[in-house]
Amino acid sequence: MQHDLALREAARAIYESVYPGEEWTRLPFDQAERFGTVHYRNAVDAARRADAYLNGDSTSQLLLI
Repeated sequence: MQHDLALREAARAIYESVYPGEEWTRLPFDQAERFGTVHYRNAVDAARRADAYLNGDSTSQLLLI
């Protein structure tokens, strides 16, 4: 995600909030990004969904009932 710095920083914020310490994941964000861990991919997905929601892209939003 090197090309989109804002989305990368959003993913980092989500990653560090959801996986706050070693009890969740042993890798810091930069290493998780390099290895493409499931924790990293989940954070990126959450950042993309948040971006879509905040920018009004209804095709990428989750359906909440």
